[in-house]
Amino acid sequence: MVTLMFVFLVLIVAVPAYLLGSVNGAIIASKTLYRKDIRDYGSGNPGLTNFYRTFGKGGALIVVFIDVVKTIAPLLFGGWLFANFSEMFQTFEWPFDVYFQQVLFGRVVASLFVVLGHCFPLFYKFAGGKGIMAIGAIVVVLDWRLALVAWGVFILITVLTRYVSLGSLLGCIALAVSMRILDIGGIPEFVVVIMIVVLVHIRHSANIKRLIKGEESKLNLSKKKS
Repeated sequence: MVTLMFVFLVLIVAVPAYLLGSVNGAIIASKTLYRKDIRDYGSGNPGLTNFYRTFGKGGALIVVFIDVVKTIAPLLFGGWLFANFSEMFQTFEWPFDVYFQQVLFGRVVASLFVVLGHCFPLFYKFAGGKGIMAIGAIVVVLDWRLALVAWGVFILITVLTRYVSLGSLLGCIALAVSMRILDIGGIPEFVVVIMIVVLVHIRHSANIKRLIKGEESKLNLSKKKS
């Protein structure tokens, strides 16, 4: 009974989170504003970095807005759902009773499926971005302390090296590490976050190879777009 109810709640959170995650801000903005498909330019990746390099910062703000909204909405819903229906578990022997935090767990579950949708969108033949923009919004919703650490590491590394990919990867690692150091959440939440971090690193496998070879493109903040 507990297992079925738990799976049922996870599904209610996961399905809309994945569908909303499948909405791609870069593709929508490139087609709407420029009548072009971002996947046909630059690296071909429909993410914020490739969009900025191709079209500039003006349209990038639209990408950020779309990706932030599609990410925050399912997280808030997931937290609300688990917080309001968690009493269903109180009369049963809950296997994660020591670690289970209703709101945080609901948001972490939604986070995983939002990132999955961002990386493998249903609406675009499962060819999506790398999940970084989604994670940037996720950490703000999960906990402000995690946001400070993850965003701080991302900004610092990116400014020092001008490698957005390196800043992104180290920022994700910092998210997982700080979660344990600051004792935010329990084992279930941490395991899900680790899954997200691993997924992001897999999606950045080509970037990692280029970083090792010294062939990764650097961010040029002064670059102007016509």
